[in-house]
Formats: sequence, structure tokens, C-alpha cells
Amino acid sequence: MPTIDPTPDPVPPNPAAASRQASSFRPPHHTRVGGFRAMPGAQVSERAAVGDGSTVWELAQVREDAELGAECVIGRGAYVGAGVRIGDRCKLQNHALVYEPAVLGDGVFVGPAVVLTNDRAPRAVEPDGALKRAGDWEAVGVTVGDGASLGARAVCVAPVRIGRWAMVAAGAVVTADVPDFGLVAGVPARRIGWVGRSGVRLRPVPERPGEWECPRTGERYREQPAEGAAGATEGCPGLREVRPVEHGAGGRGRS
Repeated sequence: MPTIDPTPDPVPPNPAAASRQASSFRPPHHTRVGGFRAMPGAQVSERAAVGDGSTVWELAQVREDAELGAECVIGRGAYVGAGVRIGDRCKLQNHALVYEPAVLGDGVFVGPAVVLTNDRAPRAVEPDGALKRAGDWEAVGVTVGDGASLGARAVCVAPVRIGRWAMVAAGAVVTADVPDFGLVAGVPARRIGWVGRSGVRLRPVPERPGEWECPRTGERYREQPAEGAAGATEGCPGLREVRPVEHGAGGRGRS
């Protein structure tokens, strides 16, 4: 996945998509529509907005009023709920389930069979046994920051925020916010370290307490107290870049 510079603003709404007639688009064969590809068996609502260069693979479903950015990949059997917002160059692997009202930033990786939930107290019926309907509960969403990765079969229990460039280990169950660059694992998930933009676990810098370095790129990061640290969570320090590496065309020279 290419390196993405983080952009704090969410994907803007698309009024044109909201004004379309409600219906479901099911291409009979490999089809390019409005700059994106819908593979055989994919279901993309005509009320969804999908960016140029994106691909929706077979058996995936993109619901009405969902918004996907450019160059996204929606894997086989994945589900994107109604009104979900996804940034540019995101990857949803096979059978990932992203329920509304989730918001994903740019460059987010969602591994196979990951689930982003949306109900804090799920029940099929009311206390009197009556079947619950769509309007009988309030959906809450998961927010995922730019560049973050969610490992295979991870579950994010809404409402939680996954910070920028954070990494959730495979099989983890996230029940609390994850700080920027945080590495979390377990059930429930706990922070076990830090990762850099490259996804490699950071190592402490000798004789510089609170400072961390990426062994792949040489980027340096420094811990900050939880209070006042951008991207920090309650009781957990935040991490900020102090010696970034130049990204994009031109290589890896330090700035």
C-alpha cells in the first residue's frame, strides 16, 4: 500500500449521490461505471458514491449513500453499510464488515473478516418479545484514522476511535480508543507498543527516554503525556513524529 500523508478532514458528503433514486445496481459482468470497476456479482447501490479507480469485487455489497474515495479496493464478500464514509486508497479485504455509521480516513487497511460493529446493546427483540425494527435502536460507529490497519478477524466494538497509523493485531477485540501509532493486541485489546508509518514496530532510542525509532525508515517519534497530546487516549500517552522521513516520489531522505 502506498504511503499516504494524513489528512484530518473526513470525506466530504456528496449531495449528488443523495439525490439519486433509491435502487440497487447489479452489473451482469465486469463493468466500469463512473470511473470505478464493479466485478461480476458485486452489488453497488446507485445511491452510493464510489471514487475513480476503485474496484468492488464479486459478492461485495456497497449500500445506499455510502461514500468511497478514489483507488479503493473492496474485497470479495465485503460489506459497506448505508452512509459509511471511506477515504482514498483504502483496502477492505475479503468478508470485512463495516457497519454504519463508520468513518474511515485515507489509506486504511481492513483485514479479512474484520467487523466494525454499530450497536452497544444488541437485541433481536424488545423486552416484551416483539421483534425490533430498524428504528428501535441508535447506531453508533467506529472511526478509523488515516493510515491505520486492522488485522484479520479483529473486532472493533463501537463507539471507538482507532488513531492515525495505529495497528490492531489479528483477532483483537477493541473496546477502547487506540492512540495514534498505537500497537494493540489481545481480548480486550491493550497497547503493547508503538508502530511507525511503515507498520514496523518501533524500537526505543538508547539514552533518549520516551523517544522511538522506526528500524526500517529511521523516522523518530516521541511520547507525550496523555493530557494535551494529539491522538492520545485517556490514561495513555500520545506519540508524535519528531524526525519524519520525506514521503512520496524522491525516496527516503530525512527532513
